[in-house]
Amino acid sequence: AVVSTQSTGGDRSAAWMGFLIRDVMENANSYSEAKNILMTHKLVAPAYFILSGNTTGEGVVITRSLTETLDVQALNITNGRYYLLQTNYDPWTTCPFYDDRRTPGNICMKQWKQDNVGFKSLFNVLSTKPNLNKLTVY
Repeated sequence: AVVSTQSTGGDRSAAWMGFLIRDVMENANSYSEAKNILMTHKLVAPAYFILSGNTTGEGVVITRSLTETLDVQALNITNGRYYLLQTNYDPWTTCPFYDDRRTPGNICMKQWKQDNVGFKSLFNVLSTKPNLNKLTVY
């Protein structure tokens, strides 16, 4: 998508993700405020926002288009959803067979179980093929 920046009245209200995230981290006073900003502010490109709070159960993956929130996945520890896993593909779509990191990632996380999740287990999930993908570019 192209965002017009012409001086003749182009819409300049959309935010670059880096600037929006910085603004949220500097100015949001709560998890809910940060979540609301990330869900509602116009963007220059689609994005996945992964946000956690400082209270147990505060965690969400927000799937965004330029102008709206397409999906929100939240932690729900009471119902056994103690982790959220996001790959390069929208959660409601099927991953392509040649790049399915969602299925092995979920299998690995379920094997660790909630009481064993920590730095070591997360590092193992993220650094094991196919989740460790040589095509990932930062």
